[in-house]
Amino acid sequence: MRCSTRRSTSLLLATALVAIVSIAPCAALAAGAAPSPAPSSSPALPSIDAAMTLLVVAPHPDDETLCCAGVIQRVARAGGRVSVLWITSGDAERMGLLLNEKVLFPTPSRARQFGARRMAEARAATALLGVPPGGQLFLGYPDGELLDLLGGDLATLHRSGTTGATSVPYADALFPTHPYSGASLERDFAAVLERVRPTLILAPSPQDSHPDHRAAGLLTQATIRRVSMAQVRYWIVHGGQGWPSPRELLMGVPLTPAPLSQGLEPRPFALEPREEDLQLEALQAYRTQMLLMAPFLLAFVRSNELFSTLAQAPPHPSAW
Repeated sequence: MRCSTRRSTSLLLATALVAIVSIAPCAALAAGAAPSPAPSSSPALPSIDAAMTLLVVAPHPDDETLCCAGVIQRVARAGGRVSVLWITSGDAERMGLLLNEKVLFPTPSRARQFGARRMAEARAATALLGVPPGGQLFLGYPDGELLDLLGGDLATLHRSGTTGATSVPYADALFPTHPYSGASLERDFAAVLERVRPTLILAPSPQDSHPDHRAAGLLTQATIRRVSMAQVRYWIVHGGQGWPSPRELLMGVPLTPAPLSQGLEPRPFALEPREEDLQLEALQAYRTQMLLMAPFLLAFVRSNELFSTLAQAPPHPSAW
């Protein structure tokens, strides 16, 4: 099996990495440098059991598999409830439209077709991970434009620059025809929390470099203060130039914290080999994205996932 062969090679690399990390503190002490503080032993997540109700907040189809595939599987196997909420349908990815739809200047209808295709991929991928159809939730807001919706006048009606829509254009979204405005997005997000009643939410950190991810993190922070008592953990996908490194499939090797996670103190959630295998299979269901950026996506198939209790790093004392 190719996964087993790849993992054997990766385990050798992981062993070498552990050895380097173990030697480094000793070398630093010998040079007279102060030792780094020991990392906290606190777990990445609360205990997973049949009583858990998990909600993963994903800005686009594929984000949930990159950041949280192991946790999704673990909760599903424990008998807990799992839902994934996609805020956009990924319909504004111009390079994806070019490579997959073979159009340089896509019409609004072609962009909506591409969004529907990505939604179908998301259903297939998350079904592999154990998410039931009733837990596959789409809002259908404009891809690449969430910060615009939430950053200005919340009542202003917004038109998608790609699909041309001013309301949710997907009939199988949760709230089709809901208007594209910040106020509508906030109401729909709150309605999902009321419907799912999660005990654990996994959401993007506002420190992620992608504007849709930042917006999704800020939306989560603002909404849970009003309507949810869930615990929240934050993750990063766009974590800085060149991360994750190396950009290739290295199963069995741990994912290291992203440069942009500095100050967040991310904690590792260890994956079992079968969970890594299924994460890889789920990623391969995203054919449109694998064609576009396979090395980046495959770099997330690692032996752990990283989560922080902090959404954003506290300000440095010098900024006080």
